[in-house]
Amino acid sequence: METCCDMRGFLTFIVLRLLSKKPMSGEEIREELKKRKGSKPSSGTIYPCLKMLAENGFIEEISRSGKLKRYTLTKKGQAELKRATRQFVRIFYDMKEEYR
Repeated sequence: METCCDMRGFLTFIVLRLLSKKPMSGEEIREELKKRKGSKPSSGTIYPCLKMLAENGFIEEISRSGKLKRYTLTKKGQAELKRATRQFVRIFYDMKEEYR
């Protein structure tokens, strides 16, 4: 089974998490990440990630308004997010006490 969230980087994991909440465009994802981390990732960071996720069947384009494409998770993407979330919790669960 192909996976995308291998924990070498969190971008694909975060993108799947955001898209699990609501359909979003690349620009909306960039803005949301800016709110969370204080700086807005470049287009050259987000759009290759979205392309890879779409090519591998984890997300799909659901609407387009001009140049703005909105994406949502596929069933494969939902399964991958569930798997990756379990992995994330397994790796980082012991840190919860440090941040209370």
